[in-house]
Amino acid sequence: MQIIPFDKRPGYIWVNGKLVKWEKANTHILNHGLHYGSCVFEGIRVYNGKIFKLKEHVNRLFFSAKVLDMKIKFSEKEICESIEKIKKKQKVENGYIRPVVWRGSEIMAISALKASVHIAIAAWTWPSYFSPKKILDGISMTISDWVRPSPKSAPVHSKAAGLYMICSLSKHSAESNGFDDALMLDYRGYIAEATGANIFFVKKNVLYTPKPDCFLNGITRQTVIKIAKKLKIKVVEKFLRPSFIKGCEEVFLTGTAVEITPVKRIDNIIFEQRYMTKRLMKKFSEIVND
Repeated sequence: MQIIPFDKRPGYIWVNGKLVKWEKANTHILNHGLHYGSCVFEGIRVYNGKIFKLKEHVNRLFFSAKVLDMKIKFSEKEICESIEKIKKKQKVENGYIRPVVWRGSEIMAISALKASVHIAIAAWTWPSYFSPKKILDGISMTISDWVRPSPKSAPVHSKAAGLYMICSLSKHSAESNGFDDALMLDYRGYIAEATGANIFFVKKNVLYTPKPDCFLNGITRQTVIKIAKKLKIKVVEKFLRPSFIKGCEEVFLTGTAVEITPVKRIDNIIFEQRYMTKRLMKKFSEIVND
């Protein structure tokens, strides 16, 4: 199947309150977001024409922008309405929506509080992050050399674009060594997350997940925890050392892109069971397709 480059797709992108033809939705090369990382974004799923957790995602977008000293000139309600508008304009029944906020090109310096703040929303049809076969089999992971930073050294609770550089490097390294993704530890050596998703472990019928004190408390992560508790599954959020992985029966990732994806191995440790993972996947599918 031919893959269309993202700068050459048909349709429109919502930019600062206006619909702009996709190929003309550009910004200047000297914008502050590109050079200094003053950029935040969201990833939102559409299932059967319905946007999943729209208000929660938009709320987090505004929070992230505030953390990076950027004031969005629209209200949360207006952005929610605009996301619905571009989703319909692009005729996305099952796909992905990417709102992005960045500083403009007026100032090329570290300090840019007086620079303009822009927002754009793109929507496109997009299947699952991993192929159906890959989801069924489970993905392979390796522990990354890069670690998630301390809250004192980065705005770790914002969905800031700059924070994803170490994620890209970790995933590049993993793929170069024959793995699908990387498991990242935090600055203290505790298990944190995958390169773009949260992680869960099953051990003796208990569901474990790392405390999100230096990485995003994902919206899908929160949804899965609620599902598990409704299913009377015990959920434990705690700091986990890599040694905890040994002896786990199941491992899976959660996120807007990966949804719920089983992990078949982390380095040399194999996870063959899927019982609890499949229960959660089934219930999650029912919720998003309701």
